[in-house]
Amino acid sequence: MKTQVDLDIAHIDKYVSDSRKSYEAQLKELVDIPTVSMDPECKKDIEKAAATAAKFLESIGAKAEIIKTKGNPVVVGHLEQGSQYPTVAIYNHLDVQPADAEEWKTKPFEMTIENGTYRGRGTTDDKGPALTVMYAAKYIKEQNIPVNIKFFWEFEEEIGSPHYEQFLKDHKSKLATNSVVISDTIWVSRERPAIQYGLRGLQGLMIKLKTGVKDVHSGLTGGLARNPIGELAQVISECYDARTGEVKIPGFYDDVRPLSDAELANFLKSGFSVDGFKKAHELHSLRTEDIKDAVQRIWARPTFEVHGIVGGYKGPGVKTIVPHDAEVKISMRLVPDQDPDKVLACVTKFIKEKCPDIEIIKEGTLRPFFSDPDNVFNKAAAESMKFAFGKDPAFNREGGSIGAVVSMHDELKVPIIFMGLSLPEHGYHAINENFDWQQASGGMKMFIKYFSLVSAMTK
Repeated sequence: MKTQVDLDIAHIDKYVSDSRKSYEAQLKELVDIPTVSMDPECKKDIEKAAATAAKFLESIGAKAEIIKTKGNPVVVGHLEQGSQYPTVAIYNHLDVQPADAEEWKTKPFEMTIENGTYRGRGTTDDKGPALTVMYAAKYIKEQNIPVNIKFFWEFEEEIGSPHYEQFLKDHKSKLATNSVVISDTIWVSRERPAIQYGLRGLQGLMIKLKTGVKDVHSGLTGGLARNPIGELAQVISECYDARTGEVKIPGFYDDVRPLSDAELANFLKSGFSVDGFKKAHELHSLRTEDIKDAVQRIWARPTFEVHGIVGGYKGPGVKTIVPHDAEVKISMRLVPDQDPDKVLACVTKFIKEKCPDIEIIKEGTLRPFFSDPDNVFNKAAAESMKFAFGKDPAFNREGGSIGAVVSMHDELKVPIIFMGLSLPEHGYHAINENFDWQQASGGMKMFIKYFSLVSAMTK
């Protein structure tokens, strides 16, 4: 280890305060661009946002490059202090989920600012955190703190990062780093920072059943005609118990890594509360009120979820027909040691045994991720969070999935650290998504401290 850099807290506070106006202006500029990666009509908007992001990086003295892929581009930035110094790469994504404007209190792609709260699609997931890190890096550059910083800003995370792994393979030499930090995770609560060391994976699928050429009259055919909606609903009920979440498919739980007593103890010390969870996500009730069971369900156990059933009559009132086809959209969140292909094979075998006529279509696949919570970078992250927010962070896993993480683990082969800033009430993927200056300003201080600690590490 080299000598740590002494940071002037008062100077940092002034820098952060002075940065607020420009931070908010740049965040609005990004949020106002509808970078919806699953919407082909937003292709030009994504190209505009990539150019905007590159411009922002160049404004802090970074070398920026827009790298094309077979899908959406990746913006790469470099703040070089010297090849003899350690390098840390920061990953964020700038694509967003769709937003139905009719459901929002404000326009999702016209960011509003009210009392330090930023409302708009992408404010917390993930444009606000991305710019927060950039402003910390700007300070590091201005103070000549000896660490190299790279930015990997992606535009396909919300659709599973289908081209990111090939991007890493094609440009591995220019992406070389000693570690990667992900700034795209959520704290348990505003009162307690959090560092994640594991992510659940994902296996999506659609199951379809077609029993005729057209919808038919239920009076003329009912009782003899097969009903694909009813049959699919029955198969789903045999796959899992919707009241408890327990999956009934043989082999589904075979490879689930047991949760250690130490991990469970950390989960329980994280500040999680059942009532707080319900309030943050606006849920009336849960499958369990037991906190020990609850934390395991969201962080350490696999799931089986039904996202939608399509088929039959969709208009007002009751139209007495028997539908001729239907489909169900399903995904499973997977935990460490579960293999998506093996799980899908178990599910496919089970469903086909129940109803051979069902067509099964494989959708997105993401492997789970697990890392060492005690490595030197996580210790630096913990020290940085306490420096900025005044509290020791919790160590827990996250229930969501980030496809790019597994790709970077496989291709770059360096430690990956999670230093997110979002809160449950910020509304990831939900209506009225928001971010706030408290998290942004604290995040700038946190990353300034983290970069300074990394600068003291041997390369």
